[in-house]
Amino acid sequence: MGGSTVSGTVTAEPAAGPWTGARLAALLLAGDATEDCLSFGRPVQRGELRTLVEEQAAALRAAGLGAGGVLAIQLPPSLAFVATLLAGWSLDARTVLLDHRLTETETGRALDRVGAQVVVTGVDVRAGRLRGYAEATAVAAPRPGGRPADSDHVLVQLSSGSTGASKVIARTAADLAAELDRYAALTAPAYPGRGERMVVLASVVHVLGLVGGLLRGLAAGVPLAFAERLTGDGILAAVAADPRPTTVLGVPFHAELLVAAAETAPGNLRGAIVAGELVRPGLPEAFRARLGVPLGTMYGMTEVGVIATDLDGTRHPALLPTLPVRLVDGELQVRRDSSPYLGLSDPTRWADGWLHTRDAADLDPGTGAVTIRGRLDSQVSIGGLKVDLTEVEQTLGALPGVAEVVVLHDADSGIEAYLALGPGGDPAAVEAAIVRELAAFKRPRRLRILDALPRTATNKVVRDLAALRRAAARTQETTDEH
Repeated sequence: MGGSTVSGTVTAEPAAGPWTGARLAALLLAGDATEDCLSFGRPVQRGELRTLVEEQAAALRAAGLGAGGVLAIQLPPSLAFVATLLAGWSLDARTVLLDHRLTETETGRALDRVGAQVVVTGVDVRAGRLRGYAEATAVAAPRPGGRPADSDHVLVQLSSGSTGASKVIARTAADLAAELDRYAALTAPAYPGRGERMVVLASVVHVLGLVGGLLRGLAAGVPLAFAERLTGDGILAAVAADPRPTTVLGVPFHAELLVAAAETAPGNLRGAIVAGELVRPGLPEAFRARLGVPLGTMYGMTEVGVIATDLDGTRHPALLPTLPVRLVDGELQVRRDSSPYLGLSDPTRWADGWLHTRDAADLDPGTGAVTIRGRLDSQVSIGGLKVDLTEVEQTLGALPGVAEVVVLHDADSGIEAYLALGPGGDPAAVEAAIVRELAAFKRPRRLRILDALPRTATNKVVRDLAALRRAAARTQETTDEH
């Protein structure tokens, strides 16, 4: 990416040369000052966004932040978050994103770990569980004991996926610019371009919403709207609020909401793209049948961003890579020249230029397409026989009446399944279908039906066995009371 990808009166064209945070911010802010670029309940023009970024940059400088400094942002998805992120980069500071839901203790540990010098939090926050964005006023404060950045990484995210303890993941401005180039090259059909818009449901604090939504939209001149209500009808209302062709970006849970929505899909809905989890069998077909448009899928990781895509839903479950990949002992590995982790690099996560995804996959030698099969650690031994929990989960997810399901294994209790039923779902029918579909050694020994499965802040299904058992117990208590 040698310069701005947006047209119009450019007032913030990034200078040529090595990628820096300031150059990246200039690229994202460039363009006609009068064009809409964001919508948080109201349209935000580029000129207004530039003014907000300048104001926030002044506040950060007053708090002691400068080039090479470390800024931590702990704001909910909001206009204030966007302005603060771009302001930090415009000062050539490293920006660390912290989930605003962390406890004070968790926040303290994270700040110590990343050495933040300035921390931005929100006051007058107006948010809600089903809101797609918040309203907040950003407040910057110096943090004693912080330390300057020791590398050229401009973005730091803390990930705590199913692989274990939190990982401190860092990316350079050049790395982010390269990912934006990968988005620009996506075809069949193309990622939304000028004259179109995108409704972003994925959190902009995390990689899908951040790079695939916010950064890519600003760089490409695609207006981004954030839904006021994260319900099926609320999402469709956000689509219908502007007549331009609109694509929805979210996680599979959002696609499920749209399939179950009461309202008719507006005529300007172009499609939806989801990532973050495996899509349950039958969902792409149900989505097209209900809404008349394709459900695309993407696969990626916080460490590298987008890895493979099937944007028009014609290849599902296969995807075409956007990065060099290989298969080693059944594990998908992704080419990355340097370690994405701050601090000591774990050779089981990255070594010799290859990132170990810990995901099982198939790789088609003819087309290069990959099919993600689930986590490598999803294989368990039952009576000396190997059982793939992902296979069991996908089988249960495809049964009539099953809306969502998680399958886990415990050494003492064996395979356990936690599921929620859709309208008309019958527990007895589900149990009978399991007997027909799965060999006896693959069947869950415990089948727990919940009103809805608990989810993380990014709307991924919780996969912690203790948390699911607590949720099942609460459901049982409510049932007993009635």
